Amino acid sequence: CCSLDADKYENDPELEKIRRERNYSWMDIITITRDKLPNYEEKIKMFYEEHLHLDDEIRYILDGSGYFDVRDAEDKWIRISMEKGDMITLPAGIYHRFTVDEKNYVKAMRLFVGEPVWTAYNRPADHFEARERYVKFLAQTA
Repeated sequence: CCSLDADKYENDPELEKIRRERNYSWMDIITITRDKLPNYEEKIKMFYEEHLHLDDEIRYILDGSGYFDVRDAEDKWIRISMEKGDMITLPAGIYHRFTVDEKNYVKAMRLFVGEPVWTAYNRPADHFEARERYVKFLAQTA
């Protein structure tokens, strides 16, 4: 999308512009590493469980690195490598999972439109309207 400088995330006009344009009103920062994240092992397992959300998932990597895995139209995994400065938007209804790499460290900004809803629906979750909308969208772009 753009070139963001993760070192100046606290005061970055580019980031502010994105947040304004996309209405990302809510924001926090999560550090996924053994000594910073309570229940690290449990959380890592949870993030890696295939799931979807009813809202978009927006992540901006401030430091470290990791992987988002998403399903393609044929239901095969695609691995997306994320590192410092990368931002990703996973659409509502897409099956995905996240994992750290061998460094076991990532610091990410979580952005949200309105109040955050963290509910993850593990697969199968095909009955949700968000999933049906996403599947329709995939069919149109195929």
